[in-house]
Amino acid sequence: MQAGGWAVTTETPYDETTPLAREVAEITRRRLALADTDLPLPAVTRVITVSNQKGGVGKTTTTVNLAAALARSGARVLVIDLDPQGNASTALGVEHRADTPSVYDVVVGDSPLADVVQKSPEFEQLYCVPATIHLAGAEIELVSLVAREQRLRTALDTFLTTTNEQFHYVFIDCPPSLGLLTINAFVAAREVLIPIQCEYYALEGLSQLLNSIQLIERHLNPQLRVSTILLTMYDSRTNLANQVVSDVREHFPEQVLDTLIPRSVRISEAPSYGQSVISYDEGSPGSLSYLEAAAEIARRGSAA
Repeated sequence: MQAGGWAVTTETPYDETTPLAREVAEITRRRLALADTDLPLPAVTRVITVSNQKGGVGKTTTTVNLAAALARSGARVLVIDLDPQGNASTALGVEHRADTPSVYDVVVGDSPLADVVQKSPEFEQLYCVPATIHLAGAEIELVSLVAREQRLRTALDTFLTTTNEQFHYVFIDCPPSLGLLTINAFVAAREVLIPIQCEYYALEGLSQLLNSIQLIERHLNPQLRVSTILLTMYDSRTNLANQVVSDVREHFPEQVLDTLIPRSVRISEAPSYGQSVISYDEGSPGSLSYLEAAAEIARRGSAA
């Protein structure tokens, strides 16, 4: 009807069947489901190396956000930044200037890990061993050192057995290569988490990585296994992304998480503010996806 020349309508502001309305309802449902979830804590510390020698797959982003998600749920979490770029240190808001005591001093200089651990301002239960620019030369310096593949494991095992409070998770962020730093990470860990982006060439180089992990398992660390594969940068609108998801799940049915990490502006923005997306925008789809992936990891470890 008309009122003063203006059309008056009694319709609702938006139709609940529209795509936007469905998306809002789905995000609300996911948020409520997560709020009602109590995640189990592992009885023994889970040491997880996050690795993929292919760059740009969301490796550091995955490390930081899974660690933050688990710390938010009440777990005590340590992130070891083993990448000379130091991006995980930046995202967790910890100091990592050149003169900062860092993981370099541990793997090359024999400093105790306890001396370089910093508390992240992100969450009460979240800690980080930072990386500095000195780590860029560690590959060369490690060559001549005794037990060069075992140095991180020795330091980490000592730290975990002497610390006053138990850490539930340790995440090790690797450089995008298969050098001595990555080998140290594999030897120190019990599990490997491989992020794979939902794009062309996603599986390229994966066989080489898996072969390297098998060699480490056979000769240096019999406990090592690929426990988790996480699909990142997923765009449901493209046939390619859906095909990659299908292919990876066909090849690795036991390891692939159900949760898909979407392409997200919020996930990309968060590190520039020295934050994970979990604290930067907790209600965003990207944050919810990492919270769901962390819940899957926690439950899988509990069931194992």
